[in-house]
Amino acid sequence: MQWKGARMAARGQGLAMVLVMLWGVWQGLAALTAPESLARLRETLTLDAFLGGRTAGAVNHVMAHALPADYALRATGGALRWGVFGSGGPQLRLGCDNWLFLTEELRPWPGAEAAMAERAAGLARVAAALRERGIALVVAVTPDKARVQAEALCGAPWSAQAQARYGAFAALLRGQGVQPVDALGALLAGKAAGDVYWRTDTHWNQRGAALVAGAIAQAATALPGDAAFRTELAAAETDGPGDLVRLMSLERLPAWLRPRPDRQHLARTSEAEAAGGDLLDEAPGPQVVLLGSSYSVNANFHGALQQALGARVANFGRAGGGFAGSARDYFASAAWRETPPKLVVWEVLERALGQPVGAEERTFLAAPVPGT
Repeated sequence: MQWKGARMAARGQGLAMVLVMLWGVWQGLAALTAPESLARLRETLTLDAFLGGRTAGAVNHVMAHALPADYALRATGGALRWGVFGSGGPQLRLGCDNWLFLTEELRPWPGAEAAMAERAAGLARVAAALRERGIALVVAVTPDKARVQAEALCGAPWSAQAQARYGAFAALLRGQGVQPVDALGALLAGKAAGDVYWRTDTHWNQRGAALVAGAIAQAATALPGDAAFRTELAAAETDGPGDLVRLMSLERLPAWLRPRPDRQHLARTSEAEAAGGDLLDEAPGPQVVLLGSSYSVNANFHGALQQALGARVANFGRAGGGFAGSARDYFASAAWRETPPKLVVWEVLERALGQPVGAEERTFLAAPVPGT
């Protein structure tokens, strides 16, 4: 009987191992055949990519991020952190009344003072180079969400360095002869009538974006507006973007297992038809260029800026570009060489100011602006 029991146990273990292996094979195949995975892999299906290791790298990325079980595991951990332990994980801090904040905004950075000084000097060099070509520069530093909504932190730790950062950088710019737009003042004044940042997203909301666009337009007095724009709100109310909920891996869970979403009537800005007919095909190219961070491509900021300026704006803002990624790309582009603007608006992300300066950024900040 003992021998028979041992044999049955061995068969059970063998069957369990086969099932686990089959489950693993299914997980791998499902990950590799997902549409986004196929798109990533398709770019590496060449001999050069295979020999260079890019194909293997793409497969490893898919296996690390696209397994069907991956989200379930991450969501379970996120729900436990948020619902049981009152935590958003290492990248987030929970405020009160559904407010979420990036730790990146709140923490100190080593060498922050030197990094801010280097960035202020580089920005001033760009301003001087543009001025020599008769091009105006307007700089708007996007305040951290924690700065504008500080009362909602409710005990979340906010370093002294981070608290002083906005004023310190503005002082550095003024010392270099660059007067930044008072974006902070516009947002603080406007929030008396309602939120100006999303509670569950790192960016300003549509109200906040419009307020800063208006402040920039007031500073850009040298640019005569030559176009009319109108903004329309969608009739249906929808959820806001909620990137911080996604960072917690809770975006697919039922409402009671995650922070409640922000709500919005999505704004869309379009150019009004010119008097006497639609002349858009004959219109000149944009006289204004927008450089900036993810804030420049969210919450209809681009549209609000066009309406506030009364001018067409070419948007070169880039999510994930940090302090100078967007500017570096633009000044190396054909658009800058062939059709330089009359005005450059540079939206600068506060939380990037004190972070270490990378090699590519340092080269850009120290080098002359091409064509000047």
